[in-house]
Amino acid sequence: MDCKVCSGRAACTGNVRRTLTLQSQERMQALLAARQRENTEEFKESYRHRVGIEGVHSQGTRTMGLRRSRYVGLPKTHLAHITIATAMNLVQLSHWLNGEAPEQTRTTAFKRVMKQTV
Repeated sequence: MDCKVCSGRAACTGNVRRTLTLQSQERMQALLAARQRENTEEFKESYRHRVGIEGVHSQGTRTMGLRRSRYVGLPKTHLAHITIATAMNLVQLSHWLNGEAPEQTRTTAFKRVMKQTV
């Protein structure tokens, strides 16, 4: 179905037709099997370690600028990464010494608003 001309057309996401891509049967079965495996306790236990690592990496990119190097050259960039890693360890140590539990996941702004309305 194509969009018809209306007064809200300027607010639409675009004027390009959308397409639907169908996967082959083998790929779709593999995808469904992977999604079922994600619901098992064994997967959750093995993924638990990755979640912690992802959280630390997220902290480094969000708060300490790990994605961009301020310096030119590998030696200075490497030293900056070591300094950032040390700072992250000190922040985590400070939180641990103060008895602050690590946050589980960040809450989106939409979720925070919805919690306030309930």
